[in-house]
Amino acid sequence: MQKGTISVQTENIFPIIKKFLYSDHEIFLRELISNAIDATTKLQTLASKGEFKGKLGDLMVEVIIDKDNGTLTIRDHGIGMTEEEVQKYLNQVAFSSAAEFLEKYKDDANIIGHFGLGFYSAFMVADKVEVRTKSWKPRSKGVTWVCEGDPEYGIEKNDKKERGTDVILYINEENKEFLEEGRIESLLQKYCKFLPVPIKFGTRTETVELESEGEDEGEEKVTKEIEVDNIVNNPNPIWKKQPNELTDEDYRSFYSELYPFSTPPMFWIHLNIDYPFNLTGILYFPKVGNSIEIQKNKIQLYSNQVYVTDDVKEIVPEFLTLLHGVIDSPDIPLNVSRSYLQADQNVKKITGYITRKVADKLQELFKADRKDFEAKWPDLGVFIKYGMISEEKFHDKATKFVLLKNVDGEHFTLDEYQEKVKPTQTDKHDKVIYIYTNNAKEHDSLIQPAKNRGYDVLELDNIIDNHFVNHLEHKLDNVTFVRVDSDTVDQLVQKDEEVESVMSEDEQSQVKTIFEVLAGQSGNQVVLKPMSPDDQPVVITRPEFMRRMKEMQAMQGMSMDAFPDSINLVVNTNHPLIASKLVGEKDADQQRELAEYLYNLARLNQSMLKGAELTRFINKSLEFLK
Repeated sequence: MQKGTISVQTENIFPIIKKFLYSDHEIFLRELISNAIDATTKLQTLASKGEFKGKLGDLMVEVIIDKDNGTLTIRDHGIGMTEEEVQKYLNQVAFSSAAEFLEKYKDDANIIGHFGLGFYSAFMVADKVEVRTKSWKPRSKGVTWVCEGDPEYGIEKNDKKERGTDVILYINEENKEFLEEGRIESLLQKYCKFLPVPIKFGTRTETVELESEGEDEGEEKVTKEIEVDNIVNNPNPIWKKQPNELTDEDYRSFYSELYPFSTPPMFWIHLNIDYPFNLTGILYFPKVGNSIEIQKNKIQLYSNQVYVTDDVKEIVPEFLTLLHGVIDSPDIPLNVSRSYLQADQNVKKITGYITRKVADKLQELFKADRKDFEAKWPDLGVFIKYGMISEEKFHDKATKFVLLKNVDGEHFTLDEYQEKVKPTQTDKHDKVIYIYTNNAKEHDSLIQPAKNRGYDVLELDNIIDNHFVNHLEHKLDNVTFVRVDSDTVDQLVQKDEEVESVMSEDEQSQVKTIFEVLAGQSGNQVVLKPMSPDDQPVVITRPEFMRRMKEMQAMQGMSMDAFPDSINLVVNTNHPLIASKLVGEKDADQQRELAEYLYNLARLNQSMLKGAELTRFINKSLEFLK
């Protein structure tokens, strides 16, 4: 087999870099500032090792706009480069000085760059790039490197006195926006807000109070306006500190820094692990309420304090995207643009770790103060249920603290609730029946008869509860959920009990015909059932299976035609209004009016009577009272 080396034509590299190196051209600023931070970090590392013995001085990075000359400059006071290093690192695409430095000082430095491509992002927005640099090394000379976006470059000595590097971009016509202060300020806030070295962008005015010479308390305070450096970043974000160094107010203040004007969070988790991977961060639990607001821009991913992305779906399970906060890890694999995550085993471990930490925190809160946990349940419920449905490992842990709330406002764990209702709500098939409502106010007339029979009724009115009910039925042994309006109260928990009807077969046939005419619509079924005389005369029920299918369709935005609205009109043949008054009425019109009134009463009970029909029903009720 013949072997060889693939060659790359250098004249073809720059057009590719300009168009395709990064998905978004604005990232050039992050890359160049990251390089400046690395240069500074390297100098600090050399100083800590005793290899650099000079004065560090002011190490801040500066971003400078010069509209007159059409340039944007990124200046650092880091290690700089010798002419040999310029030749080595700038003239060889994808040759990273950071990689070399890390090889030598891997236990002592947090270096951002790895691939050696970030510098070339400058050519996405600039016609010409000039680098003026001077190395930290003794007796080194200043060097200028110039390139106009093609393989040709120029290099010469300069008279630069200070250690460090200026990267000067001559912004091209298509990207003049990057000479606007507002645009650069917004990018610095987005990408560089927490970089570990102070970043100066111009100056700002501050008002300071001058010391008074006298001691007169009533003397008016004298102030003065002064110009100070405009430092745009917070080099020491709290996620880099130990939890025992922080107060609750520190966490709340940082949340306000991340999300100004937001409602304060309920609580938070401080992530801090260095084995088998490095990960720090803070995740906040916002007040979610009864909604699933998947805000994929609320958790920010950083790598060594450099903003990477707010699309963290590869790291954070979907249900955790309800949380807010930051995650910082140099061990998360990124492609050369740091814009898209590459899935690998390390990411899976990190995902598992974050899920476990969240579950452990919730378990801790539940055990520490159950009453407070119950008080927070309206905001926690959606989050925990969503997690149980979507993440198997979270489900296994959450079974210990997920709560079921009944219509009386009492909360139960899964085990507690089964123990409570099993004696009274086990049906003839040995299934434990969990009766629930999705609207306690609308179903009150159905809930009360159920409670009178000794049944407990759960309140499951969250947006996700349709799915949660199906999930629990799948996970729990011998448990079935039945909505309180799915059947008559005597059949919610089916027993081997038979009640005889006081009506003859002919009378039942006559009554069924009357109500079938009223029910009318296809899909509506009239059912005659002997129940207690104390139960309602006419009840409308919605079969559990058909109703669930219809609701699932609605949530998925599908057509409703496959599962048309289906109801059962159940007539209690033992109720006096049916067995005596309706059957005993000889006037056909009066008989029909009474049946229609009872039918509409049942419809009103299900909020099915609206508009003109409701108006007619009210008028008819007033006539009955005359």
